[in-house]
Amino acid sequence: MSAAASVRRRLSAALLAGAALLGTAAAGDLAFAGAAVAAPASPAEDPSPSSDASASASATASADPEDAPPPTEAGTSFRTATVIRPGQQATAPASTGDYLYWQFPADAGQRARVDATVDLPDADARHGDSTWQLDVYDGLRRRQPCRYGTQTRTAAADAATVKLSCTLRTVRAAAEPWSNDPLPGAYYVRLTAVRTASADAGLPVEAAVTATTTDAGSAQDVDGSLAAPLVQGSAARPEPDGGWSSGWWSARWLWTAAGAVLAALAGIAGYAVTRGRGRPSHLPPAV
Repeated sequence: MSAAASVRRRLSAALLAGAALLGTAAAGDLAFAGAAVAAPASPAEDPSPSSDASASASATASADPEDAPPPTEAGTSFRTATVIRPGQQATAPASTGDYLYWQFPADAGQRARVDATVDLPDADARHGDSTWQLDVYDGLRRRQPCRYGTQTRTAAADAATVKLSCTLRTVRAAAEPWSNDPLPGAYYVRLTAVRTASADAGLPVEAAVTATTTDAGSAQDVDGSLAAPLVQGSAARPEPDGGWSSGWWSARWLWTAAGAVLAALAGIAGYAVTRGRGRPSHLPPAV
């Protein structure tokens, strides 16, 4: 073999070996890049927004409205009246002479009672007696009379507290337009000092109000119902825990059905007693 052929063979072998080495390195780089792309991101480095949303949704779902703390402020008008649930005591700091407003829902067949307590300023800071008044209005802003309770009371100059109460009539499912009967919907509570010494205006007081509703029983059921409860008078819309009653069903249906069954049984019993035994058997047919 000549020297030139030997040189060509060595160059060819060197080139093939270099190409093999380059191919192996490129394949390794491609494999490493593919593994990096296929590997999932670490939760600590790339948090998922969906996990945060699900956690927030679960936290919201676990929150129970009945567990919400009672309100600690009162509204200053009908439209800004603070919503309270029946049986919940609401408190509010205020000044003597302020008008304090709350609202609560009352459904058909319920009797509502409102109790209010006002912690008065120190006797040394007052200059005379003060008269406080508790008013309750329905969803049409009609002032409702109290069947029981003390709606207006005068506190002596040395009194520490004054207590007021008002028990309304039973809420009716429907009523005549000219009547002042309470109807289902929101009921507004207004508490204020109607008479006080001019020097006592603005003194700080602490008010507490509780509204309770009880079922009056089927004796108070009436026919008819409103198209919607009267809750349109304010920005907030209170609603009973179990929702508003439909209005068409009442215990009067049960009493009516029971009366019909008793009337039918009475008719059958009366017929059995008065029908007699028919024709006596000892008489001949011609008689």
